[in-house]
Amino acid sequence: MTAQATAPVTAQVTAGRREFVLVLLTGAAGAGLVVLAARQAWAHAVFTAPRPLPAQDIAVTGQGLVPLASALALAALACLAAVIATRSVVRRAVGVLLAMLGAGTAAAVLSSLHTSAILAAARASALAGPLGGSTTTGAPSGGAVHEIVIAGPGRVIMAGAPWRAAAVAGAIAIVLAGLATAWRGPRWSVMSARFERSPRGGAPPDQQSMWESLSRDVDPTVDDGTRT
Repeated sequence: MTAQATAPVTAQVTAGRREFVLVLLTGAAGAGLVVLAARQAWAHAVFTAPRPLPAQDIAVTGQGLVPLASALALAALACLAAVIATRSVVRRAVGVLLAMLGAGTAAAVLSSLHTSAILAAARASALAGPLGGSTTTGAPSGGAVHEIVIAGPGRVIMAGAPWRAAAVAGAIAIVLAGLATAWRGPRWSVMSARFERSPRGGAPPDQQSMWESLSRDVDPTVDDGTRT
């Protein structure tokens, strides 16, 4: 087979690999963006108390409010690994699952954040922190004062709109990666398929000859007739 005849096939394979890598990078970037955004402050809970007790301003992260979003994003990363390892119809099914995980992530991020839930998350975070706890001594400790303050009324300040938008964007990227996998995935080669291919339709090269070819900077999977 001449180089002119194999050129279109080689170009098609190369384009498919680039598409494959682009989809994987898109899904991974989307999942990473969701996890990063979830670790940022999405709201602040401000608790007031009678004087002279100080007010407490407690930041509440997206992870504390919607832990499901991070869990689904991590599951999407696992799905991307499955995309690499599968092929054909199974890969298409994995792509559908990936898109569903992205949609679930977006739904979790866009769910309503109620004041009561934010205050509860802030109290739980505060009690788990270094200022939490109580004392059994006669005089109140810093931790006891802290408990008294956060047990009082509080108000919520929403401050994480940009991070929520970033999380939604990451979820959309996961959805797009899943849809692309379900649509185009069966056409992509498996990562190891390049070395499973047989030159001129014969048996695959053995390991010794393959390494010898690689040491000479020659691709062992390319037909000898196409080398210049």
